[in-house]
Amino acid sequence: MSAIVRQLGRVDYAPTWRAMQALTDARDGQTADELWFLEHEPVFTQGLNGKPEHLLATGDIPVVGIDRGGQVTYHGPGQLVVYPLIDIRRAGLGVRDLVTALERAVIAYCATLGIEAECRKNAPGVYVAGRKIASVGLRIRRGASYHGLAFNVNMDLEPFSRINPCGYAGLQMTQLAALGSPDASVESVGQAFAPFLQDALAQLRADRK
Repeated sequence: MSAIVRQLGRVDYAPTWRAMQALTDARDGQTADELWFLEHEPVFTQGLNGKPEHLLATGDIPVVGIDRGGQVTYHGPGQLVVYPLIDIRRAGLGVRDLVTALERAVIAYCATLGIEAECRKNAPGVYVAGRKIASVGLRIRRGASYHGLAFNVNMDLEPFSRINPCGYAGLQMTQLAALGSPDASVESVGQAFAPFLQDALAQLRADRK
């Protein structure tokens, strides 16, 4: 069963989070998987185990405590957010498999732009020359995933200096616009990136058979 791809544009965080929860709670064995591509208005999100000391000076940007793993991160205009709403039990995938698919898709997409990206064994996400370009944080409920990937495209990175991103003091962020893709938009990157994520998920499923 192929996933339904939805390009949602710029949306507020809280209603989108509630919509992910509602779909996850309502789904059954026949519910199609969905991949949501979007960007958010400025918001800091703090994971279940988030420590308040990682919030340095959030200022006028709201902080929302949410139900994914991990620490604090920032979402804002110019960042591609991808929410894979996938029945991982039906797909025969584990949480680590889904994280791997998200990371591999970003790395493969960056390679087409001449950008050498990599993942780290003990720090989920994707990095370019030591700077983080994409963050991953998931929640699994009823055997299905929500939350997902934040991929920096062409955004104001200043808010990341107001936190310890993902709980790492001094972690530097980067984005496609700083790496040779200054004209990239969230919409265009989302459309171009979708096949890479679908391919990475299909490859993992094939590997499990």
